[in-house]
Amino acid sequence: MEVESPNQIMNNELVPVEDTQSMETEMQLDLLEPEANHLEELTPIIVEAQPTKRRKKKSVVWEHFTIETVAAGCRRAYCKQCKQSFAYSTGNKVAGTSHLKRHIAKGTCPVVLRNQERNNQSTPYSAPPKMSSFTDTPKRRYRTASVPYLSFDADRCRHEIARMIIMHDYPLHMVEHPGFMAFVQNLQPRFDMVSFNTVQGDCVATYLREKASIQRVIEGVPGRICLTLDLWPSSRTVGYMFVSGQFIDSEWKMHRKLLNVVMEPYPESATAFSHSVAACLSDWNMDGKLFSVTINQPLNDAATDNMRALLSVKNPLVLDGQLLVGNCLARSLSKIFEDAVISVDGLVKMIRDSVKYVKTSESREEKFIELKQQLQVPSSKTLAIDDQTRWNTTYEMLLAAWELKEVFSCLDTMDPDYKGTPTEENWKQVEILCNYLKPLFDTANLLTTAGSPTTNTFFHEAWKIQLELARAASSEDPFVSTLTKSMQENFDKYWKSSCFILAIAVVMDPRFKLKLVEFSFSKIYGDDSASYVKIVDDGIHELFHEYIALPLPLTPAYTEVVNGQSAKPEDPQGIGSNSLGLSDFDVYMMETTSQLSKSELDQYLEESLLPRVHEFDVVGWWKVNRMKYPTLSKMACDILSIPVCTVPARNVFDTVRKEMDSYRCSLRPETVEALICAKDWLQTETAEAPTAPVKVEVPI
Repeated sequence: MEVESPNQIMNNELVPVEDTQSMETEMQLDLLEPEANHLEELTPIIVEAQPTKRRKKKSVVWEHFTIETVAAGCRRAYCKQCKQSFAYSTGNKVAGTSHLKRHIAKGTCPVVLRNQERNNQSTPYSAPPKMSSFTDTPKRRYRTASVPYLSFDADRCRHEIARMIIMHDYPLHMVEHPGFMAFVQNLQPRFDMVSFNTVQGDCVATYLREKASIQRVIEGVPGRICLTLDLWPSSRTVGYMFVSGQFIDSEWKMHRKLLNVVMEPYPESATAFSHSVAACLSDWNMDGKLFSVTINQPLNDAATDNMRALLSVKNPLVLDGQLLVGNCLARSLSKIFEDAVISVDGLVKMIRDSVKYVKTSESREEKFIELKQQLQVPSSKTLAIDDQTRWNTTYEMLLAAWELKEVFSCLDTMDPDYKGTPTEENWKQVEILCNYLKPLFDTANLLTTAGSPTTNTFFHEAWKIQLELARAASSEDPFVSTLTKSMQENFDKYWKSSCFILAIAVVMDPRFKLKLVEFSFSKIYGDDSASYVKIVDDGIHELFHEYIALPLPLTPAYTEVVNGQSAKPEDPQGIGSNSLGLSDFDVYMMETTSQLSKSELDQYLEESLLPRVHEFDVVGWWKVNRMKYPTLSKMACDILSIPVCTVPARNVFDTVRKEMDSYRCSLRPETVEALICAKDWLQTETAEAPTAPVKVEVPI
């Protein structure tokens, strides 16, 4: 068979690719075995014939579509299943295949949907994780590895909607909002939008799943659990008590979990706080595990008596209910800061107005920066208008303005519109104000650090603040005494209610023990310090004796930690010591063991102090020394986990108390608790980092 010349092929009338496949096949067969005298013609024939060839269609859509010519220069794609037609090409314009892929991926073909519902199985038309497995470029299209189509999972979608509402505080009614319903319908037409009641049930189900995992953690806690109470008011006069738990687990890691949100119909009553504690203990089955309670506000005498009575019943062997912290440190610092600012309100307003003058105009801010560079002011601070709901921003504004006071003074001479510039005396007062606010700011910053700082950390900060404010309040400088008088009065209330717990916590720090208590009390109380030190010493010894009397271990996990082995099984034969008439021997062993165990605390206190080092992990130290101090290490973990703050880190600097919004007040109390607690658990399940290792090699 002779090979046709290029001219003959070019002169033929072009036909669609589907009709030329047989001709191309014949040409390819002839070219497989060409005669020798035709070799010179082969290359030009192939090159010239190439424009008439159409590449074989490789897209997955052509497994489900055919192309038919409906008019001159117009072709359409037809679905093989439902026969629905789609635009494909008109003249030289090709519509592409994206709309054909959507027809496949969204599963809107009625024939396929009926077959799928009948067989109850997934089909190639089910929605894939991505719209297609192709990457298009302007020049060429490459097919990637084949990705199987996954079936649409309505239950998974419902789970994710519930999780989204919980994590972002969206209203439950959003699932009935027309805009959201239209968005979901366009995203996946096969998803039947859930109702308010359905999504409420899904959110509660998510809460219950997470609660079960938290319950397992709490059941495995070898020691005791400390609670914090934070009362939120509402516009409906009911209160919501946020009850959180803090504890050290069997791996010696600190945890803080929101446990309950209890609606209190009468939040001002004397029983509101004690009722919430009792409800939490009952809900989580924590009877016998309560160690201390920290409250976000001072209690009146009746409420304090009710709380101490509850503590005496729930943990009678722990100092008879004395471990009650009546003030939240974050709330106390916020109140003290507010009082200080109010006492010098005119001065703070003057600085704020100067900062606003610069920051509210781009030209003035540029001029200010230029002056700073010309004056070569070494400060790295930048001006910012404060947010009066966050007191740290006010402190940072004052500090930045003071460091840039030279620039403000120069601006006064260069800008005639700048009025009310602070005087030299004003700047001196700002410096004094910042000096007394800095300890408050530094202490509050400790509350915002990652993880939960141990209780001993705050004794150092608290006693220094107490000492400095006491000295300043008696200052002969009228500005200093006026400024610090109210600050000292408010902090003194916190110190009196919390110093005992802070002191016994610092005794559990092997770098300080009782020595720092003796030193700091001598500075604060002078000649009367010995009596206050004795209160702490007696309290720590009494608590240790009570721990000796406790039935140990509280959990099987503690047995493994102390003895390095699992608990022994019960004696099936009943051949115990009592059956052999050795009950008196048991009493003798308890008495002698108590005598020996008492020396654990005394031995610890008599040993030399550890060198002070950076980033010392006090809990890690007790973990390392748990074999040497089996009882004392357990007591130390409980003491070091006492929280001094009732609010989360993000709210430490708030000047306005949190209030429950009206929407959540309209929901059932059980739903409110489920939404808020589940959010806390979901946010912290991956955020808890391991405790830093003990570092004892580099003394300060």
